[in-house]
Amino acid sequence: MSVLVNKDSKIIVQGFTGSEGTFHASQMIEYGSNVVGGVTPGKGGQTHLDKPVFNTVKEAVDATGADVTIIFVPPAFAADAIMEAADAGIKVIVTITEGIPVKDMMLAKPYAKKRGATLVGPNCPGVITPEGAKVGIMPGFIFKKGNVGIVSKSGTLTYEAADQVVKAGYGITTAIGIGGDPIIGTSTKEAVQLLMDDPETEAIVMIGEIGGNYEAEAARWIKENGNKKPVVGFIAGQTAPPGRRMGHAGAIIGGADDTAEAKMKIMAENGVHVVSSPADIGETIKKVLA
Repeated sequence: MSVLVNKDSKIIVQGFTGSEGTFHASQMIEYGSNVVGGVTPGKGGQTHLDKPVFNTVKEAVDATGADVTIIFVPPAFAADAIMEAADAGIKVIVTITEGIPVKDMMLAKPYAKKRGATLVGPNCPGVITPEGAKVGIMPGFIFKKGNVGIVSKSGTLTYEAADQVVKAGYGITTAIGIGGDPIIGTSTKEAVQLLMDDPETEAIVMIGEIGGNYEAEAARWIKENGNKKPVVGFIAGQTAPPGRRMGHAGAIIGGADDTAEAKMKIMAENGVHVVSSPADIGETIKKVLA
């Protein structure tokens, strides 16, 4: 099993013929993902990477039965792309674009939710189910199939966690990069919940960072629901000074509970196996699954 995407997912690429869309779509196809076409307004009827190009998402869905999309659309137009995908009936919308205006996401997020779509991102590396589908920009060769799910706000730490898990002798069911923007479609708690409900996932790695309350919310939910599976947690930004944004737009300490120290304390109090360094993720997974 897996969550969100698998080998049966029919994937389209919005912003298909642009440089980013072209590069990452070709990587996804090479990985074995079932990319059935793409969307670039004004280029409908053409082919690109041996796949059909459509003017609209609705045309793409009608022609291919697509149920997953990945968005490589410039920030000014990305929220419209999200809403267009939701309108067309796409069920999983993975948004790679970074820097979408917050006011645009305030419209796009509830719009997608109301139409039953799961929005991942924006400003995320995507979702990967090893040997199933790569819908994102992550280096696929790092991810091996297995029984550990990953939820991460950081792209590079998603890859680091996967590498650690694999080197510890395990593998990944699905890795979800939820994104580091202030407003994202799928929260840490929602992603953890998906993996808790997946019968093949036996343990979860949860990677967060300073700013916001996603990790605390997830940790409390994990405890309230009986700590059904072991969760290994790490928080990035332990040396970040208050009030300064670090990397991601959402990574800014706005209050006492936003610090790495406070989040790690809350996670530990709720039964999460907290590590102080990402280098300890693999060994800790080995311990909790022993």
